[in-house]
Amino acid sequence: MKIPTTLPKTLMRRLLTAGILIAGAASPAAAQADAQLTQYWAVPAYYNPAATGTTDYVRIRGGAKLQWLGIENAPKSFLACADSPLKIGSKRIGLGVNFSQESLGLFSNLLANVQASYKLKLGKGVLSIGVQGGYYNSKFKGSEVYIPDNDDYHQSTDTNIPTQDLTGSAFDFSAGLHYSHRYFSVGVSGLHLLAPTVKFGVEGNESSDSQEYETSLPRQLYLIADGNIPIKNTLFELQPSLLARTDFSGWGAEVTARARYNKFLTFGIGYRWKEALSAMVGVEIKNFFLGYAYDYPMSAINKASSGSHELIAGYSLKLDFTGKNRNRHRSIRIM
Repeated sequence: MKIPTTLPKTLMRRLLTAGILIAGAASPAAAQADAQLTQYWAVPAYYNPAATGTTDYVRIRGGAKLQWLGIENAPKSFLACADSPLKIGSKRIGLGVNFSQESLGLFSNLLANVQASYKLKLGKGVLSIGVQGGYYNSKFKGSEVYIPDNDDYHQSTDTNIPTQDLTGSAFDFSAGLHYSHRYFSVGVSGLHLLAPTVKFGVEGNESSDSQEYETSLPRQLYLIADGNIPIKNTLFELQPSLLARTDFSGWGAEVTARARYNKFLTFGIGYRWKEALSAMVGVEIKNFFLGYAYDYPMSAINKASSGSHELIAGYSLKLDFTGKNRNRHRSIRIM
């Protein structure tokens, strides 16, 4: 939707909101369940199950992103994830779980996954092969559909637009490869490989006489690479990173340039192709991590929104696999 620049900001906000809602109500629809995180590098296993257990730490992360503040019903994302290494004899595997919930207009999507990865020594690094299975649920608030008067594209009597609250669920499956080295890592993953189709039913109504609606979760291919380059004779490390993604009908990419000082303070900037400029800062204190990022939109959205805010917090617990510690960990249970 193209918004004339001469319109008042309040009117532009309403038009943008209407665009989000009506686009979500159109049939057929394709849902988006993956959170678009600026600090994607802080939660690698969220985008790639092979990135589980790549360190000697149990890593727990939680976060939230409030996108396009100032626009009603703009996207909101929440997530929680945990991963850990596990040694069985001479073999090492990774285990993980993650949970995410995203709301966009009248859609609300929930995804819960269990992950596992297998490690192989390759050169001076480690190659991981990972899979994940999950439960995907989508809801649509049809009872809140609003179509402005004199709309050129939709009519209030259009039966293709639901007027009741709908819900549906499906099984989801993903897989990935990840290679980690002392100074860099790179991974490729395919999420939602089954492209699950969710058939909606009216909430609280078991009758099959109502009109049927459905949505699909498109396949997503991700490439994520990052580096950790110490600067000689200083306490600084450079940490560049890249994320590229496609659903095979469109694509997106972002680059991030960060620096870490004394393994304590992290700061940097990022650019999401034709979408946003970002600034971020993070601190690490005694295995605790807290990171904040701000996105400034580069599109016409900036005429109605002041930007997006993102917060990620977490804790890492060091494990000992040397066998020298009499209290060494024999198994890991992820809650």
